[in-house]
Amino acid sequence: MVERRRISTKAATRGGSEEESPLFVQSVDKAMKVLMAFDGSKRQLTLTEIAALTDLDTSAAQRFTHTLTALGYLVKDGRKYELSVRLLDFTYHYLASSELVQRATPVLQALARETEEACNLTVADGADIVFVLRIISRHALNPNVIVGTRLPAYCTAPGLAILSTWSPEMVEDTLARSQLLKHTSRTITDPRRIKARLARIRAAGYALTEEELYPDDISTAAPVLDAQGRAIGALNIAVSRARWDPEVSEVRYAQLLRTAAASISAPRLPHQAAAG
Repeated sequence: MVERRRISTKAATRGGSEEESPLFVQSVDKAMKVLMAFDGSKRQLTLTEIAALTDLDTSAAQRFTHTLTALGYLVKDGRKYELSVRLLDFTYHYLASSELVQRATPVLQALARETEEACNLTVADGADIVFVLRIISRHALNPNVIVGTRLPAYCTAPGLAILSTWSPEMVEDTLARSQLLKHTSRTITDPRRIKARLARIRAAGYALTEEELYPDDISTAAPVLDAQGRAIGALNIAVSRARWDPEVSEVRYAQLLRTAAASISAPRLPHQAAAG
């Protein structure tokens, strides 16, 4: 298991060129690798496991874990380490300072009241989407999806909605950095089919996925745009197959989401609005 989970901070960046800069601090990179080793698959890790996962020697791993423990970001229990609650400070500061989250909160709350379904705000990070705001309903199919959950963009409605507004070069780069896995029999992994799909989503103004990541999960999403018409996030509604009415649900949720997303998108620049 350890061998399959090698930690690299490159996956969280938009390229490796920054690491070649003389301004890049290697020790910070290594400290982040230690924290990222705690990916949720195991609550606690030994020093040996941390060293193996981060490709650090045992001496370096010991120095970093000691420092992070002294700073309060790790907790040591005997010979094992785990993340400290202090790391949630970063989540709080991000949410409290995000203009997008502030704008989206009342809109998402209204969507949740009207639909009684799970409603989310996600943003893109590398080849993934990250949930930054989530309102769970009593009908939620995946209650384990929480704020901070990271999912692949290429097979999720929010991810596809975001990608549909990006340039061909950005889409190509994102797909090249994605592990195009077939999570279910419905997952589309062929880059050519994904690109054709993005063109249809761009024309419709919303994305729809059915059981492409989780069985019985149907998700509809619309992009939240900046002034240039490029997505900075997406709103989505997730519905279980049992609660999905093919005659009504897609049209209803698509309209609700497009209206909601437009209400928190930035005003389009005049030349962008004309082009759109």
